[in-house]
Amino acid sequence: MIDAGISHRETDKRLKRLGLSIKKIKAIFITHEHADHINGLHKLYKKLQVPVYITRATLGNMRLSGSEINPIPFQAYETISVGNLTITALPKFHDAADPHSFVIENNAVRVGVFTDTGRLCDHLIKSFAQCHAAFLEANYDEVMLETGSYPIHLKERIRKGFGHLSNKEALQLFLNHRPSFMSHLILSHLSANNNTPEIVEELFSAVAGNTEIVIASRRNETAVYQITGSPSDPVSKLVNPVVKKGQAQLSLFDQLLAR
Repeated sequence: MIDAGISHRETDKRLKRLGLSIKKIKAIFITHEHADHINGLHKLYKKLQVPVYITRATLGNMRLSGSEINPIPFQAYETISVGNLTITALPKFHDAADPHSFVIENNAVRVGVFTDTGRLCDHLIKSFAQCHAAFLEANYDEVMLETGSYPIHLKERIRKGFGHLSNKEALQLFLNHRPSFMSHLILSHLSANNNTPEIVEELFSAVAGNTEIVIASRRNETAVYQITGSPSDPVSKLVNPVVKKGQAQLSLFDQLLAR
C-alpha cells in the first residue's frame, strides 16, 4: 500500500529502497478526498496510467476532474478484483464526503486498512476480527491532545467521532477483537504533534502476544512483510451491517502520513 499524498518520485525512491518497482502498482484506491491523501494523485496517475478506484461523492469533492485521473467508481461492499487480490470497501466515520476502509484478500489471507476513522464501528470491529494483518490508526494520545497547542475546535474535530482514533481506542480494538491468527499489526497515521512512536509501542508491545507490532513511520517506508494464512482460519464473508452514515502470501509496504 502506498500513499497518494506523496509525489510519484518520492514513491519511486521509497519502493526502490525496499527492492520494489513502481511499475508493479496495478491500481490506486482512494479512501477519501483530504489533501494529505491525494496531493500526489494526479502525477502518480500520469506516471502509471493504472485504474483509480474512487467513489463518485469523493471525486465530486476533489479539485481534480475525472478526465485527469480516469476514475472507476466503486460502492461500499463491492468486491473488486485486481490480479489475484480482491478488495472490499467498507464505510467508516470520518469528516469526508464518502470515506472508506478496505480489506484486501488473497485466498486465505486478509489484510485490513483502517486509518482516518473517528470511532469503533461495526464495520471496523467485524473486519478487524477477521484480518491476518492490519494497518490500524493510532493517531493521538489523549493527554497530549488535551494539553497541546491545537485550538479547541481542532481538538474537538479530532476526538468527537468523525476525526481519528486515539491510542486508547485502537488498543481497545486490539485487546477485544484481535483474532488468534493476526500475525502483524502496523500502527499508522500517528500525529506529529499529539503522539509519539514510543508511547504507541509501549502500549501495544505490552499486550502483543504473538502479534508483531510495527510502528509505521511518518516519513520513511516500512519494511516488507510476508503474511501467511490458512484455510482453516475462522473467517466469514464481509457483509453489510446496519451502520448510520456519518498457505497464500501477501507482501505489504506502507508509508502513511499523519496530519
